Parts: sequence; C-alpha cells; structure tokens
Amino acid sequence: MLNSTDIRKVCSENGIRMIDFKMTDLDGRWRHITIPVERFNDDIFVYGIGFDGSNYGYAPVEKSDMVFIPDPETAVVDPFTEIPTLTMCGNVCVIGRENTPFDQYPRNVSLRAVEYMKSEGIADEMLIGPEFEFHLFDNVSYMVEPQKTSFTVDTRQASWNSGIEGPQNAGFQVPKGGGYHIAAPHDIAYSLRSKMCMYMQDWGVDVKYHHHEVGGSGQMEIEVELGDMVDMADKTMIIKYIIQNAAVKEGKTATFMPKPIYGEAGNGMHVHMLLMKDGEPVFYDENGYSGLSKTAHYFIGGLLKHVASLCALTNPSTNSFKRLVPGYEAPVTIGYATSNRSAVIRIPAYAKSPKAKRFELRNPDATANPYYAYAAILMAGLDGIKNKIDPSVNGWGPYDCNLYELPEEEKAKIQSLPKTLDEALDALEADHDYLTAGGVFPERLIQIWLERKRKESLEISQIPHPAEFEKYYDL
Repeated sequence: MLNSTDIRKVCSENGIRMIDFKMTDLDGRWRHITIPVERFNDDIFVYGIGFDGSNYGYAPVEKSDMVFIPDPETAVVDPFTEIPTLTMCGNVCVIGRENTPFDQYPRNVSLRAVEYMKSEGIADEMLIGPEFEFHLFDNVSYMVEPQKTSFTVDTRQASWNSGIEGPQNAGFQVPKGGGYHIAAPHDIAYSLRSKMCMYMQDWGVDVKYHHHEVGGSGQMEIEVELGDMVDMADKTMIIKYIIQNAAVKEGKTATFMPKPIYGEAGNGMHVHMLLMKDGEPVFYDENGYSGLSKTAHYFIGGLLKHVASLCALTNPSTNSFKRLVPGYEAPVTIGYATSNRSAVIRIPAYAKSPKAKRFELRNPDATANPYYAYAAILMAGLDGIKNKIDPSVNGWGPYDCNLYELPEEEKAKIQSLPKTLDEALDALEADHDYLTAGGVFPERLIQIWLERKRKESLEISQIPHPAEFEKYYDL
C-alpha cells in the first residue's frame, strides 16, 4: 500500500511541482483541484480537500460543503500537463463530527454494489470489459442561439472530402460505412491510437487491441482487458481522459457522443461481464446454452427485465437514442443470443474457456457515468439471480436470427428498447427497486437523476432543429 512517504518519493524522483486531485461529478465528468507539491502533507489523507458539492450536482447550495480524500494507490504522473504533475483520484465525504463517505458519490455507489453482491453470497468479483468507440475529427464547431442552431464536424478521411482539391487530398477517403478494420493509408489515425494505447498502458490500463471502426468519417475503437468492476469504472474515466487529451495534443478532437454523424454507425460502449466466486467462474456450464450456466441465464434475465430502466443510466443522453435505431448494428429489441449483434445481449462464440465465458450488453454508451452504469448493470443481474428470472421463459430468446429483418408481425411480438430518453426515465421512475436494494443506490440519488435528466431532455426538445426548417419552413 502506498503512503505519503511513497508519494513524496515519487514527487522527488519525477520533479513533481503540482499535485492534482480528480473527482467525478454527477454526470460522469472529471473535475479537479491542484495544490503545489510543497503544500502536500499527511493531513490531506485524513481531513481532505474542501469543495462545493452543489457545483458537482450533488448537494443543495445551502448544505454543499464536502471534502475530497485522495487515494494514494491511484497516484500517477499526468502525461498531459506542461508542469510536472502527480494526479490522484479518491473518495468524497460529508463533513460531520467524523467525515463519512457521501452515499451519492459515484465511486461509493459502485463499491456498495460489489459489497451487496458479496453479502448475498452470489459472487465475490464482477469482471467487466468495456469497448470504447469514439470519433476523431480534425475540427468541430457548434452553436445554440435564439437566431442560429448549427454544428459542423470534419475529418479529411471522410468521403465527403473526396472532391476537395489540394495537397491534403491524397485520394484515400474512407467510404461511408466502410471503415471496419481498414488499413493505411486510409487509416490516418493509426499512430494516434497507438499513442493513446501506450498512455493507457503506462497508466495501468491493459489494452486488448485498437482498430478503425465501421464509421468511415473517423470512427475508432479501443478495447481493454477484463478487470474488476470498480477498478474498471476508474479506468473508464482514465481512458476517456487519455483519448480526449491525446487527440487535442495532435491537433484533433475526440468525442464519445453516441451519434455525431447522421447515416453512419454510432459510438457504443459494449460491456462484457462475468462473475467469479472463490476463483471459479460462475457463468460457465459446458452443457448449458452456449456454455452458460443457469446462474448466467438468470443474470441475463435480470438485465433484460430491467433494461428499459437501465437505459436511463447506461444511455443517459438524448443523443443516445439516435444511435439505438435499426441498421447500424445497434440493438433495438430486448433479447439475447449467441454471436448475434442485433440482440441487446450477445454471447461471444469465441469465448469458450470456463474463465472467459461471458456475454456483452450492447446498448450502453460512454455518455454514461461509468460508476452508476456498471453498478446498475450488476444490480439488475443480481436481481435476476435472486428471483430466478429465466430469459427464455419470459420470451426474450435466444434469438438466433437477424432481429432487424424479421417480418413486421414477428417484430411486434418482441419488446423494444426505449426510443427516447424520456421513455427510459419513465421506466426508471417505475422500476428502480432493484437499484435501491441493500441501500446501493440512494432513493434521493434516483430522484435527483430523474429531475436533472427530465429538465435536460425538455430543454433540448424545445430547441428548433435545422432539419425542421427543411421540412416545414415553406408550409
């Protein structure tokens, strides 16, 4: 275990001048505060750093004083600061006679979800592996004003630039929808993605691979190895920070926005998962469907039963639902199957060994707060196990067919994912007892989330869209 002496040694060896503390707000953004290295002492690990919790979305302004307690185990030299800086994550506490962990703080929610899993005797570890899809653009501009609403993105690799004359056009634009695993010279971001992966490895994130994704206009993917759920939530924040800052360093911009380009594939964050108990896999049974145990099927059943309300946390933006439409390998129906990318839960056929046997939830995207999203996924699955929710008995599959191409009468028999953020929020309001079980998600947090997201959705719904001018201006 690292301590303050270790921290001072790291600072001395690396010429550190500043120590930075990173905290996660309600929406899943990193905030930070920085002190000169000379101000660092042991008291910081006891009394913390004070801040205004109301500006993070957590607390009312009249009772907003909170403290951040850094975790020395998370200390790392930040590769993106001009001044040598050591950065740490940690915990947020409510101030009292003794500081107590704040129950709404994202990391605390995910920690409680794991403890709840252990207390139920179901498993002692949840391993997850997210896939990070994102777009790289050369530039982006947007405006939302009463008299002008617009956005523009561009990357020289996009097919719409094939007619541009000049030295920048070498004739290797990527066709629309033709980017999957495309090689150089079309793959102009190869070196940048490799740099991103090197930054991740140096930060302690184990990278599985990287490649160009389907979207011709700059869609990329980096996938990481399976890891502990809470640690992976931490690493999700790190990965997004690295991708965004590495892009800026190269004069580009990166976005995890689910649907930044109309008519192209959107950016998901598929989440692979499995449970372990006493070092043995919980989800494996060589005689079960696709090698999955009965417990695994119950976990799937819980996910599918609650997936509509889950979407309020795993797909928490209005833009999320512009991705969840037919035709782009994004799920739209509630079901599961082996190797089927049209199902919301896919069982990878290549994961055959007992300790690799798993499935992926395909609807999440990286606009989610990872701590809330991963914790909610776990709680839904645990509810399925506790209540023996069988997905097959409930008519959720397995569907070994292309769900996009079913006849309309067959499609009508299958439940659909929410089509808007408002539908997902309605589902969360009606169905969240599985989240509050064991005090994992405070009821107050659910209500704050609903209020915040409904306000956000209403605001966006009232803004005139450029496409509306095309359709309706001359009527």
